[in-house]
Amino acid sequence: MKSEDRREPRIDRRTALAGAGAAAAAVTVAACAPAQPAAREVAPGTEVAKVTDVPVGGAVIASGTVVTQPQAGVYQGFSATCTHLGCSVSKIERDTILCRCHGSAFRFDGTVATGPAERPLTPRPVRVDGDRIVTG
Repeated sequence: MKSEDRREPRIDRRTALAGAGAAAAAVTVAACAPAQPAAREVAPGTEVAKVTDVPVGGAVIASGTVVTQPQAGVYQGFSATCTHLGCSVSKIERDTILCRCHGSAFRFDGTVATGPAERPLTPRPVRVDGDRIVTG
């Protein structure tokens, strides 16, 4: 057998570049995948907070729901699922609802304060039932 017949198989440049591109795409997709599970859906009538938990001009995140009270006695609800890539918003800071996955921020009316999210939080009906705020 000649020494030329024992050569290792080689891949051509096009195949190598295609493989490198696919690997880079997989890393990019994995980096932008939700780092935490999306907020779960909540059945109507489920308690998400106590009235006393939500200050006027403030908000809370509970049971997959963001509840705000922009003015006394007026409550708004939103899904806690970020509209960017589906992570759960996880923090209230001053007058902003934050998603730690990619840095999106939302105002207390659900609109986008800063991206990368481009759409507002999804409204979720809430109502007061005695001293509780429930999904409605």
